[in-house]
Amino acid sequence: MAVVYQDVVRAADRIRPFVHQTPVLTSALINEALGANVFFKCENFQKVGAFKARGAINAVAQLTGAHAVATHSSGNHGAALAYAAGVFGLTAHIVMPSNAPAVKKAAVAAYGGNIVECEPTQAAREATAAQLVEETGACFVPPYDHAHIIAGQGTAALELISQVPEPLEIIMAPVGGGGLLAGTALAAAGVKGLRVIGAEPAGADDAARGFKTGVRVTEQTPNTIADGLRTLVGVENFAVIKNHVHDILTVSEAGIIEAMALVWSRLKIVIEASAAVPVAAILEHPEIFRGARLGVILSGGNVELTALPFAQLAR
Repeated sequence: MAVVYQDVVRAADRIRPFVHQTPVLTSALINEALGANVFFKCENFQKVGAFKARGAINAVAQLTGAHAVATHSSGNHGAALAYAAGVFGLTAHIVMPSNAPAVKKAAVAAYGGNIVECEPTQAAREATAAQLVEETGACFVPPYDHAHIIAGQGTAALELISQVPEPLEIIMAPVGGGGLLAGTALAAAGVKGLRVIGAEPAGADDAARGFKTGVRVTEQTPNTIADGLRTLVGVENFAVIKNHVHDILTVSEAGIIEAMALVWSRLKIVIEASAAVPVAAILEHPEIFRGARLGVILSGGNVELTALPFAQLAR
């Protein structure tokens, strides 16, 4: 089922009672550092600490006859699905890779999710989830590759566009599985002249490579601090991204850490490494963004506080 702009609008109405309208923050010092007029959509303040609550609520709200849901996730989608299941009185089974951050496992458990660990590979995640669905009869809710997920994630951009008083020229989102970037692109389709640019770690650049060739990449071994962006871009997501996204930029690990530190120190808010990736893209590709009115979706704020990367900046 192809997802379109009106699906995002309907999703916004559907999920409104269950999610926050997150704030948009600005910083004169960050604008000076980045050379652009930047509006930060703070999904780190969202339910479960990430934009994923939007897609999960939108998907679960449209299930009929389900008694349980299941998925695989490195963290944020798992917590979001556990939260959504609780809202609608369902049981949630969450397959998580063994190397998922402890803070994200704790969040899934806190929302009542039943965690099943697996090897940290895409194949293991999918196989374990399929087995769990067979054993429990749960309804599988994909972490990103589904129209309802894409439409729900797009509501963050829809809100951002309405919250900024003058029109944006560019809107940015990180890309892992592609739900947020695809949804953002669809939301932006309702605004003439608004360009959408994705950002991705160079160590997990399947979406960027596929975008440039027009052929979705199906295998990679990711190596990035941005744990939420290690997944391959989904089939349905890639189709939307190919048609509606202007470009996908890649960034270095050092750039991600620098951007994360910039947001922490200037906006005084906690964001995770994945959320810093678009900011890193502005730092590393300044010629694209100079002087622009720019919206950035800060995707989440679930970090392992005992393993912060900032000490690397002093090396």
